[in-house]
Amino acid sequence: MTRRPADERGITESAQYALIWPVLLLVTLGIIQAGIWIHGHNVANRAANAGADVASGSHGSTGEAKQVAAGIARSGGLQEVAVTVSTNANRVEVTVAGRTPMMLDLPLGQIRETASAPVERVTRP
Repeated sequence: MTRRPADERGITESAQYALIWPVLLLVTLGIIQAGIWIHGHNVANRAANAGADVASGSHGSTGEAKQVAAGIARSGGLQEVAVTVSTNANRVEVTVAGRTPMMLDLPLGQIRETASAPVERVTRP
């Protein structure tokens, strides 16, 4: 009776999968995390621009600008939203700060975006 040699192919494939799967899962998690981070920056940027548009209008106020910017930031998923509006005679500047939810607790979750616009003035022709 002849004995066939043991097939070691299954062991090597198992070892390869044991090393490859965690790397693939971390890469996938990183891509998802990057997408969430980019989305958070886009939401904060849009909220700051909308607040600047409201505050720079001839009938707009800083209170309305804060309300609009905070509403957009919260509806976009930002947490712990803080909006500051500063105006002078010529420009208005709106800053939206918040935290985007992250799967891993990294310091990248803190987001801050600023937008500025000229103040509209009504003049006679």
